[in-house]
Amino acid sequence: MSKVATMNKVTSSDGTVIAYDRVGRGPALILVGGAFSYRAFPGLVELTELLSQHFTVFNYDRRGRGDSGDGASYAVEREIEDIEALIREAGGSASVWGLSSGAVLALKAAVHGLPIGRLALYEPPFMVGEQGHRPPADHRERLEELVAAGRRGEAAKYFMSKVFGVPGVFVAVMRLLPMWSRLKAVANTLPYDAAVMGDYSLPVEQMASVAVPTLVIAGEKSPVVLRQAAREVAGVVPNARHRALEGQNHNVSMKALAPVLVDYFKG
Repeated sequence: MSKVATMNKVTSSDGTVIAYDRVGRGPALILVGGAFSYRAFPGLVELTELLSQHFTVFNYDRRGRGDSGDGASYAVEREIEDIEALIREAGGSASVWGLSSGAVLALKAAVHGLPIGRLALYEPPFMVGEQGHRPPADHRERLEELVAAGRRGEAAKYFMSKVFGVPGVFVAVMRLLPMWSRLKAVANTLPYDAAVMGDYSLPVEQMASVAVPTLVIAGEKSPVVLRQAAREVAGVVPNARHRALEGQNHNVSMKALAPVLVDYFKG
């Protein structure tokens, strides 16, 4: 990175220590990663670098990941308090971008009334319409069982194939790649993402209460269910608009995404 990222720490309301990098200058912008994401993940490092030319970027490890601590028990409210602690560190207000289940966590933070200036969401993975994969009803319990048994690799495999619907052949190939060890390292937090998503249905009443200006982005090459979810979220959140990103899918190119976020957050 051209700008040196130095690890900082902030203490959340329940005493959990959250690690973050603060890079750049300008208005505060917090990045919320999705499942398997953590602040050293290459995509988040690249996005931090690109956005830090315009903003003070807070790239953090969600609880249970990387250099962050974890609580004795989990609740989605604790992760919202983590974002709140980062906003305090940023000076009392910040804009927020979230990826996948991290986008839903960011949306829930806005529902809770955190002082968010602007909100951007990339493909919140709600399951809408009649098309697309549906996770098993007991997926969170199954993930918790695998994690409790120390079977992180199996938890990662189950999440990809059964929860997110990735074809088995692709999962098999991924298990042979060097990145698999990085995914296993944070697979203990997959039940947290399951809790954030609930039953994957669209929480229409909650989203209708969001007063924050919101941009909902989806890749033009993403599965139909994700593209439809983005459109529906933009239709329910009162001050929201939708943007389709040409040539992109759920594994978005940060170089393609960053200019869109810069234009939006600069207003």
